Amino acid sequence: MNKKILFIEDESALQKTFGEVLSQEGYEMISALDGEIGLRLAKEKKPDLILLDLILPKVNGFDVLKQLKEDKETKSIPVVVLTNLEGMRDINKVIELGATTYLVKANYSLGEVVEKIKKTLGQ
Repeated sequence: MNKKILFIEDESALQKTFGEVLSQEGYEMISALDGEIGLRLAKEKKPDLILLDLILPKVNGFDVLKQLKEDKETKSIPVVVLTNLEGMRDINKVIELGATTYLVKANYSLGEVVEKIKKTLGQ
């Protein structure tokens, strides 16, 4: 069975690019364009991993992460934060909130992000 990845990211071009690459890798992609939808889909679809942007409409990524980790249904899902925020305070905050990995978009190629995802899923 394919592993499911929920990508919570409001940039549709990025959603599309990642979606195509990860689908080719055999993952089932679920897209959410804002934090509210992301939280709902995390509960409904029970993904194996969540890719999360921090700057999101409706509910920001910090709050999404906090709510995911406070809910017993979703708290064990690994969350890989993928963002443009590079501040140490932001990084420390998401790690404290329970993110598994923190990746700054500008510093990683698509291929490297895919590798991180595989590693996080233990593949």
